[in-house]
Amino acid sequence: MSATNASGINSAKYRTLKRFLALYGVMSVLILALIGTLYYQFQRDKMLSSHRLAMQLQSETYIPRVKKWLENRHNLKAFPQDIAYKTALYGYDKDFLIGNTLKRSIDFNENIYLNAGYIHLVLPLSPYGLGDYYLVFETPDDELWQSQVLRYFLIFGSLLFAVFALVGFGLSRLLLRPMNEAITLLDDFIKDTTHELNTPVSAILTNIESLGESELPETVQKKLKRIEIASRTISTLYDDLTYLILNHDLAIVNREFDLSVLLMERIEYFRHRIEQKKIDLDIHITPDISIIIDQTKAIRLIDNLLSNAIKYNHMGGKITVMLDKNGLCIEDNGIGIPQDMIERIFERYTRADKSVGGFGIGLHIVAMIAKSYNFTISIQSKEKKGTKICVGWH
Repeated sequence: MSATNASGINSAKYRTLKRFLALYGVMSVLILALIGTLYYQFQRDKMLSSHRLAMQLQSETYIPRVKKWLENRHNLKAFPQDIAYKTALYGYDKDFLIGNTLKRSIDFNENIYLNAGYIHLVLPLSPYGLGDYYLVFETPDDELWQSQVLRYFLIFGSLLFAVFALVGFGLSRLLLRPMNEAITLLDDFIKDTTHELNTPVSAILTNIESLGESELPETVQKKLKRIEIASRTISTLYDDLTYLILNHDLAIVNREFDLSVLLMERIEYFRHRIEQKKIDLDIHITPDISIIIDQTKAIRLIDNLLSNAIKYNHMGGKITVMLDKNGLCIEDNGIGIPQDMIERIFERYTRADKSVGGFGIGLHIVAMIAKSYNFTISIQSKEKKGTKICVGWH
């Protein structure tokens, strides 16, 4: 797996996969539900057809008895009972007259139907010359056919679901193949680019440091400072890209060291950039603050918070750096973050102001590092007022 995939650089890939699988899963469930519904209706109709045949055969011997009863002045005590089914007689107004069925409402528009666990067969007696009477046969549903439907659906439904899952897996691989190839190509390109950047940037910084030891005119010194600032900016970007791509491949050495000293070193690293923008630096660092963390990750966390505070600040602005036993806070009075972006500011490639340089990966790296050590992150920001970001470890 490429480093890009390993670190989840292209989260759009996984969002696409999730959406595809969700849509495919819903469609699979709907198809299975449709098949199950059709199979249920088929088995129910098959069961009703079987009962219709049996009831109609029984009616051939029972209706003559009803006809005889009607001709004998409707003696209620002598209403014929059928030995196979419960029966009832309804009048022309479809009201119950007599019988031993449950006195429930009957759907006279159906010949045979299932209702509340009972099967009813409705026979108009007018074809038999008995007037506008209706004869109803009733029998309880043994529900054996439903158990069979459920059993077969579970068996064949599981097999179909497994087939759908295999097809979905194959389709997802086909869907992601072009994206994976593009990510791999981009991954290799970024690796090669960052590797090629490192050598010239390191050479520039080394030579600037050598020239800084020489006595040069003030105008030349100013130009060297600008070159150094630009080179350190590129160097920081290189470090971020390297960390983002290769962080899973880098050896992590968690050890306890003095964060107070490291923080001062990183502030000095950005000193020229701070002076270039004439930023007032207010430092409150408690001495001897030690935490257990990988040094590379600590540097990336501090550098990105400082870099953002400088980058998004005004000329002549102010940055406050606070470090104590509970955590690190860096506050600026720069452009701030719109309220609708605060919840997304730690997402990759998200920038509060796209007119300012950068790729929008700095705060994402901060969030990644904080998550890996269970640090907490809080952010307070108001547009055109400034931003305060705190990383806590207690």
